Amino acid sequence: MVVRQSVTVRSFINERGMSGFQIRTFLLCFLILVTDGYDTVVLGFIAPALKSHFAASAAQLAPVFGAGFFGLAVGSFVFGPLADRFGRKLTLIGAVLIFGVLSIGSAWSTSIEMLVALRFLTGLGLGGAMPNAYTLAVEYSPDRLRSTLVAPLGCGISAGGVFGGLVASHLIGLFGWQSMLILGGALPLLLVIVLAVWLPESMSYLVTHNRRHEALAIMSRIAPDISPTETHLTLDEAPAQGSPVAHLLQSGLRGGTLFLWATGFMALLVVYFLGNWLTLLIQETGVPFGHASLMTALYLTGNALGAVLLGFLMDRANPHYVVAGAFLCAAVSLASFGHITGMPVLALAALFVTGVGTGGAMTGTSILSAGFYPTVARATGVAWTLGMGRVGSIVGSMIGGLMLSAHWPTAVMFGVASVPVAIAAICVFGLSIYRRRNPEPASVVLSTS
Repeated sequence: MVVRQSVTVRSFINERGMSGFQIRTFLLCFLILVTDGYDTVVLGFIAPALKSHFAASAAQLAPVFGAGFFGLAVGSFVFGPLADRFGRKLTLIGAVLIFGVLSIGSAWSTSIEMLVALRFLTGLGLGGAMPNAYTLAVEYSPDRLRSTLVAPLGCGISAGGVFGGLVASHLIGLFGWQSMLILGGALPLLLVIVLAVWLPESMSYLVTHNRRHEALAIMSRIAPDISPTETHLTLDEAPAQGSPVAHLLQSGLRGGTLFLWATGFMALLVVYFLGNWLTLLIQETGVPFGHASLMTALYLTGNALGAVLLGFLMDRANPHYVVAGAFLCAAVSLASFGHITGMPVLALAALFVTGVGTGGAMTGTSILSAGFYPTVARATGVAWTLGMGRVGSIVGSMIGGLMLSAHWPTAVMFGVASVPVAIAAICVFGLSIYRRRNPEPASVVLSTS
């Protein structure tokens, strides 16, 4: 009779180094985010050509952008619970397939109205891809390296945007604006084939849903020296029933969920406010367009590098304090920026710190949410945190236009924009206190409700 040794999935992942299997999984998640990033920003590259093709004004094109943002928000809310119910792999493949097919379909739009509808549907897939890529990556990360490994994945979004910028002028000049959308669909569809063959399902998800033989097969690929016939995989969480969304608001999780939602909303409100309006606002202070564009690029660089830097620090100090401190530094830098644009060195430093403490800290928030929720609700928790952020992004995009229309002084606008960042810092500090006061594992809370 074979005596099986009981091993939890987390202890198995934590007690060994990174295998080639795990590294490949991270690379696939990164490629998902690269294609997501390209398709998220592609409209910005083809907007001038769209205006000419449809003889449309900027106001007439605005719903096309708005539909995409709205689709991103809805997709986050929908695909998170689907991943907790049907699996990370299937949901990720479905999300990538959706935005790939519909991006190609968008190239054959015959009217603005048709393009609005197709960009909304494309946004659904885009909104579902990012949070589930983060979730799967977290579930294959050792706890000691979680933030260091997962945070750089956020650079995939930036890499996709950079790739779009590099090919836009050549493709549009040779083949028209449609080529950008076709490329934005062809790459994800090719990736779907790769994902179907090589992307693994989450071991934690498999054990949660009593598919232990599949989890043991993955375990053998990570650690061939361990015999699956002598191992019984378990979770350090009790099982839970019911809707994953309902789990987020149960006792023991409710307060943390509200803190995370508020953080996501406030952070992405400012990220998109600055992403859409920063160059114009800098010009309003008297800085030439060329210099204003470079300053905006520095801010975006801070977004990308900030994710990597904060991820490194989060594994070496209290991660809540790292993220909250980054938000707080960004709030101070942003509030002061409108008063120091005449001092280039200080202004550039302030913008870089703002980038680190907004976009970079938002990536940190996603990692905090993945660590806060149990397996049965993890994808939903990460996705709904990002979904609330997507709602904030819509608000942030609108607020900039309203403040400019009201002719607010530029320094005042930057000061107002710093307030949501400060609120995000307070919320992350609040989450830290909440976790100290609710030390029970979330799984225990769920199992007893």
